[in-house]
Amino acid sequence: MTLDYALLSTLFIVGLIGSGHCIGMCGGIVAALGSNKPSLVLLLGYNIGRLLSYSLAGAIAAGLVVGLAGERYQTLIPLLRTLAGVMIVLMGLYIAGWWRVLTRLEQLGQIVWRQIQPLVQRLGKPSNAAQSVAAGMLWGWLPCGLVYSALSQALLSNSPAMGALAMLAFGLGTLPAMLAAGWFSSQLARWLQSPALRKVMGLCLIFMGLLMIWQMQQSTGHGHH
Repeated sequence: MTLDYALLSTLFIVGLIGSGHCIGMCGGIVAALGSNKPSLVLLLGYNIGRLLSYSLAGAIAAGLVVGLAGERYQTLIPLLRTLAGVMIVLMGLYIAGWWRVLTRLEQLGQIVWRQIQPLVQRLGKPSNAAQSVAAGMLWGWLPCGLVYSALSQALLSNSPAMGALAMLAFGLGTLPAMLAAGWFSSQLARWLQSPALRKVMGLCLIFMGLLMIWQMQQSTGHGHH
């Protein structure tokens, strides 16, 4: 497996920039862990489980694309890169609150979530590390536009293993804010979700997405020449 460091760093940055959105989406973490300030063990367990689910989703997504495309995979890369850039732009617009078109994608994700939700309810409130990891793995499938945007990047992976690593990099980008907001300060969580900061985060993602699309167009243009 060849490591795509550009892809890994891009997804880490996307996770870092979009982590305020993660806090809003995963607000159920407090209810899931059963206290206003969960123990560090439970919080770490939850986030480890969440990252495992992201990695599994990345492996599945990359495996499907590579498997279905076969030898034509390389010819699809320009299209996949453009799609990934568009998804990042849409996510930026979503986070900034300017256009929430990705809510439609999240509604499609509800199809999977409805199958998983009964397991979340059956698990109840985790009381140990193993249960919190299991809870994180289940909650990791919560419909989320940011995760779907990251998955569009993972489609650029040339193997399931690289797809898993790509989504792990994204998850690691979200980790600092999730841990800090969950353990150290609810004030930080509120600040990360403030409208002004969300607009700044949204603009950063829009810039990243447009840059990806521009770079793809430039490389395609040179390829034609």
